[in-house]
Amino acid sequence: MPDQLAQLKQYTVVVADTGDFATLKQFTPRDATTNPSLILKAVQMDAYKGLLDKAIADNKGAGLGHDAMLKRVVDTLLVLFGKEITDIVPGRVSTEVDARLSFDTERTVDKARFVMSLYEKIGIPRERVLIKIASTWEGFRAAEILKKDGISCNLTLLFSMAQAIAAAEAGVQLISPFVGRILDWHKAKYAKDFVGTEDPGVKSVKEIYLYYKKFGYSTEIMGASFRNVEEIRELAGCDLLTISPNLLAELLASNEPLPRKLTPEMAQAADIKKLTMDEKTFRWMLNEDAMATDKLSEGIRVFAADINKLEALIAEKL
Repeated sequence: MPDQLAQLKQYTVVVADTGDFATLKQFTPRDATTNPSLILKAVQMDAYKGLLDKAIADNKGAGLGHDAMLKRVVDTLLVLFGKEITDIVPGRVSTEVDARLSFDTERTVDKARFVMSLYEKIGIPRERVLIKIASTWEGFRAAEILKKDGISCNLTLLFSMAQAIAAAEAGVQLISPFVGRILDWHKAKYAKDFVGTEDPGVKSVKEIYLYYKKFGYSTEIMGASFRNVEEIRELAGCDLLTISPNLLAELLASNEPLPRKLTPEMAQAADIKKLTMDEKTFRWMLNEDAMATDKLSEGIRVFAADINKLEALIAEKL
């Protein structure tokens, strides 16, 4: 029997959730994702400090003020990491825009266009990059605009059906529902553990998968933020799964059977009502979902805080 990672790859595109290039080479994923927290961690490792030095050197003499310089170096650093990743994986890299812009459509669009221009300057084509944007109403509108530019987006920090439907109706390329963070919230709320099919994060992604396949949405679903391999096994068959190095290693070490759990045929038999999503409906549904409201806000705050820490690290070097 092949290892579980090889079995999973038969049904699902495996994506590595890391900024560590050595990991990418070990597990041979098709795509890779990064975020400010992963980049902050990676750039403090000896192996990758040179990328930060290069990002600073590339922008010296640009005539920018201090704050503008910090932001430019961060953008350059993210793209330099992305470039290294595209040299290893055959598919796409997801690069996140500044989380502090999560409620500003216009500035998110401007930032995404600038990041993509940096990629194109170093020879990375648009089809190999996904711009990561938080799953806010403003984020969906930004993704809608960017799609017309030929820029594909990954809507991240997604915790609810309301967000999933809004993303699909905006025609976004891909969503990243955060399985583990949904589990975290429920464990804290109810002081109990949830396993297997009872895991609320697993349930959420299954519901989104069935809804998308039932109504023919082309938006890709990439389960993310896993806490254990059982969550991954329960979502075998999802379009994509982005997995951390430690869980990839667990899958690689096991030769137990890993059957497919999600199929498009399941969706056709599902009894699901189609919803139309406008801004008022979205905001009300999100408001009524305490978990999604809490985790979206928390996720934006955490990513914004790590951008601030990254800028502080750059300021020291400047």
